[in-house]
Amino acid sequence: MSDAVVLRGRTVVPGLVEGEALVSSETVSGWGGIDPARGIVIERRHPLYGRSFAGKILVFPGAKGSSGWAGFFQATRLAGTAPLGMIFVTTTTKAALGAVVTRVPTVTGLDQDPLTVIRTGDRVRIDADHGSVTVHPAPIPPTTTHPSATRSCP
Repeated sequence: MSDAVVLRGRTVVPGLVEGEALVSSETVSGWGGIDPARGIVIERRHPLYGRSFAGKILVFPGAKGSSGWAGFFQATRLAGTAPLGMIFVTTTTKAALGAVVTRVPTVTGLDQDPLTVIRTGDRVRIDADHGSVTVHPAPIPPTTTHPSATRSCP
């Protein structure tokens, strides 16, 4: 297993959480982009379409869409489907307000690009009280060879 990587940034919402990362290279839309009742991305062309962010550390560039973004993420908190924590690259009022009303530890403005350092499945610890993110890379599964690929031909 690789060594942990520590990123430093700014606190948006204080707190301490640890969980599995769900990473998107694209911004997330609140209104029409997520289903707050199920905690999944429903925007059809989004790379995370159909994926659940409930109980995960959501790592993404930021918010897109209307000011309703914050309300939709607040609805995830009320439904019990909110992300465990959030890490975003671009700070906007939508993203910051969304983090505040969702009430999950959130950091931004990191000293390294979280979209290149963190992969989906990595174990991530957000210590937003101190503005740090610790990334424990997920083990890369060994490649397997299909049994027929090792057979010799007569």
